[in-house]
Amino acid sequence: MTPRPPLTARPAGRHALLVELPDAERTAAFHAELLRRRAAGTLVPVEEIVPGARTVLLDGVRDPDALALRIAEWRIPAVTADDGDVVDIPVRYDGPDLSDVAQLWGAAPAEVAARHSSFIYRVAFCGFAPGFGYLTGLPPHLHVPRRATPRTRVPAGAVALAGPYSAVYPRATPGGWQLIGTMPDPSPLWDPARERAALLTPGSRVRFVPVADAP
Repeated sequence: MTPRPPLTARPAGRHALLVELPDAERTAAFHAELLRRRAAGTLVPVEEIVPGARTVLLDGVRDPDALALRIAEWRIPAVTADDGDVVDIPVRYDGPDLSDVAQLWGAAPAEVAARHSSFIYRVAFCGFAPGFGYLTGLPPHLHVPRRATPRTRVPAGAVALAGPYSAVYPRATPGGWQLIGTMPDPSPLWDPARERAALLTPGSRVRFVPVADAP
């Protein structure tokens, strides 16, 4: 039997509900369940579902208190490895922090590419900048700290690690993540002219594909 997840649901204003969960895995499972129920037509009308690291905001809810009572009774299955579309991200593993990450991993720099690209990641949530997805999927023994001193400019397309997350910077911004590679053309990450502007959306799976250096 699928257990009920430990969660806290409380109204956030007159027409929104904020659901707090204990960890990223159960947040992802709860978010996936919301999407399943909405697709099946069994979820009450909700204008927007916004996942975070350990929260999910449901905005545009007619009766947040009633929905909170319903949610408390849900039994939510864990997210399976094959749930969600897969987006391939080409990567040149040429980042300036590649050697530092290799040292933290106890590996040769060339091995970082093999390890990092061997996992399927999932977009847990988006934020920081348009098109920036926080990707989970690295096992705990490969988590790395942020840099002690952030950079004033991280280039667009930088593939980066921090804590449990991987990410690709869609535009040049300051940042303190460890840079291990480059997406040769980051423009698909955020395209306002596209119907779905963000390439990486919560729940999508991501695969990093090593590519050779450009000539």
